[in-house]
Amino acid sequence: MKLIPKKSLGQNFLKDDAVLQRIVKNAELSADDIVIEIGPGQGALTELLAQKCKKVIAIELDDRLIESLHNKFIDNENTEIIHGDILEINLVDLISNFQFPISNQFSKSNDKILENKSNVEYKVVANLPYYITSPIIRLFLETQFPPKEMIIMVQKEVAERITAKAGNMSILAVSVQYYAKPEYLFTVSREAFDPIPKVDSAVIRIARDKRQETRNKQEAKDFFRIVRAGFSAKRKTLINNLSNGLQIDKKEIEEKLNTLGFTKNTRAQELSVENWKSLARLFYL
Repeated sequence: MKLIPKKSLGQNFLKDDAVLQRIVKNAELSADDIVIEIGPGQGALTELLAQKCKKVIAIELDDRLIESLHNKFIDNENTEIIHGDILEINLVDLISNFQFPISNQFSKSNDKILENKSNVEYKVVANLPYYITSPIIRLFLETQFPPKEMIIMVQKEVAERITAKAGNMSILAVSVQYYAKPEYLFTVSREAFDPIPKVDSAVIRIARDKRQETRNKQEAKDFFRIVRAGFSAKRKTLINNLSNGLQIDKKEIEEKLNTLGFTKNTRAQELSVENWKSLARLFYL
């Protein structure tokens, strides 16, 4: 009996073998890699990942798929199927369990081992559920132990927003690029899915920026306070948004923008991530 995809979970199963192979190729997996896959569906991508890497942890929310996934990979010692919601799973615990299996040797010292981020290396490779794309990306970028890189399929429009340059920036682009370096890899036609969605998709790479590991929580908090204020009203100038959001006189805002080479007519989408960092330092140093 054919499984009917759930609209509530945004299910569109990737059926094009060439696209699946291309995703795996771009992931550049080795026999030492550990991979987290979100939303394995019927396991088409999972199967290819398992052939290339050390371990695959596939997290599936739909209870209708769990039994068939377990049966499909019952003989794959390197494939673990987890029934759960990625947004509710304790990601740090998950990482500690698969990166450092709990044993007599590590059961009491696991937390100390995980304090060293260089010990934590894994990748995320997935066709993300589109209705929760942003929360999933944010989860992995902001976790204590972010992935080395993410090779993910998202809606084409979202991929273009994430990888945008100064002049076409959005709060999503700034948020991702603050933590990582996104790259648009290739477009995927809607015809590659069953059922066929209304939009095309794209595969992107989001590579961890190791410089982010040296930043403290307060620095990130200050940065995003400025960014949220700057993007608070799309049609208004940056000066107006910052003045209203930060409760600071427009004249002071204008003077700070002038030091960065921007005018009173500058809008938030014109600033790069580095511009935002410089602006945050002007206000909070």
